Amino acid sequence: MRMCLAITFVGLLFWEGSATRNPLALVGSIDLPGVEGRIDHLAYDPVAERLFVAALGNNTVEVLDLKTSRHLTSLAGFREPQGIAAAPGLKLIAVANGQGDGIQFLDAEDFRATRTVRLGDDADNVRYARAGGRMYVGYGDGALAAVTAADGAVAGEARLPGHPESFQLEASGPRIFVNVPSADRIAVVDRRSMKVVAAWPVTGARANFPMALDEPHHRLFIGCRRPAKALVYDTTTGTPLTSFAIVGDTDDLFYDAARQRLYVAGGEGFLDVFEEPEPNHFTRVAHTPTASGARTALLVPDLGRFYLAVPHRGSQAAQIRIYQAP
Repeated sequence: MRMCLAITFVGLLFWEGSATRNPLALVGSIDLPGVEGRIDHLAYDPVAERLFVAALGNNTVEVLDLKTSRHLTSLAGFREPQGIAAAPGLKLIAVANGQGDGIQFLDAEDFRATRTVRLGDDADNVRYARAGGRMYVGYGDGALAAVTAADGAVAGEARLPGHPESFQLEASGPRIFVNVPSADRIAVVDRRSMKVVAAWPVTGARANFPMALDEPHHRLFIGCRRPAKALVYDTTTGTPLTSFAIVGDTDDLFYDAARQRLYVAGGEGFLDVFEEPEPNHFTRVAHTPTASGARTALLVPDLGRFYLAVPHRGSQAAQIRIYQAP
């Protein structure tokens, strides 16, 4: 009996490294009552210690209290909420809608709507740059807008060769790196001029959706779906450094600089963890079963917490699973 239990345990975890090693441990979950359909991106408010979840298929934003690990409320009035970002210093939450309304700003304390900035259809990923106080949002057939968070003014707009997916902002420079999968490229935007200043071809794989930035080491991680691979680029030259196989149907990946790990969430039902035993050589140390469609997530580095969105499918309830990095 003891042998049977041990085999089951290892099989469920499916570590590619040692079975006793746990680089990302499941420590809890929070149910999302009544949430149906696809779940898109997540945002963390460090001031109130809340997690905001864009429940795209449900047309709601779910609010979770991380201090008590409970579902706090469900906010209605959205049209396919996709991207979401917090501006803690301004006590604002920005929600990007896939249908029609651009981005909506909410008060982070009482959740009331404060303003809507109309940009066009398919507002998607959104990021906040504390320096300058701007929200950046990708939308439409090919545009990236800079919106002043304090008053909702559109401060600039970069034209792109296709719909933008994930993008990342440099902290120490003016560049924005943007995935444009329909054009098989990474567009580099100067956020001072809001102009495309470079375009790096994506070769060896297609459908480049998620992206993560390792700024200190000048590296950009690109998650591709066809085939399921991660591509690593040198941000000083725009040249590829390496590539490796990852879980399928990814929509979020994150580089954990403190632990030098890459986390990849995949809709085929696994969470991958990669470590780097030597520069630009990545080894998969965990391939953990999750749930079908669980492809969006959020890493909060200061907490060492990884939050994975699991949609309702069959007997599996919609929930946020909480993982802890040692």
